[in-house]
Amino acid sequence: MRKILLLAAGVLALLLGTVGIFLPILPTTPFVLLAGICFSFSSQKAYNLLLKSRFFGPYIENYRTKKGVPVAAKVRGIVSLWLLLAVSAFAMAKVWSTIMFAAVGTGVTIHLLLMKTWRPEKQSLPEFSAAEEIEQVSGEA
Repeated sequence: MRKILLLAAGVLALLLGTVGIFLPILPTTPFVLLAGICFSFSSQKAYNLLLKSRFFGPYIENYRTKKGVPVAAKVRGIVSLWLLLAVSAFAMAKVWSTIMFAAVGTGVTIHLLLMKTWRPEKQSLPEFSAAEEIEQVSGEA
């Protein structure tokens, strides 16, 4: 019974995380992490599927390895947050809702900017000194 409840909780958390992708007020990462925890205790198959997921796997992997949030994800998150909040404020057309949306947007933006940023290391070519290059050329001749 415990495994069934945890599996159901994981599915619900994953659904909320999915909705959070489109609704700026609902966070995605905590729900995906919660789904991962629930799945890890209830169904190894569901947990492995979540880890291999193109959309949700990186959330868990970046959290487990403490890499942080990729720059592109931060930019996408902040841009989509403000676009959706602007549309919502325009649709509501009330001063109080605009102030509320601006406050939420500011808080979420600050939170995202304060999170650790992960920048993939650039692959660099091996460095050679001028003397090594001369030796390589002269040795081949």
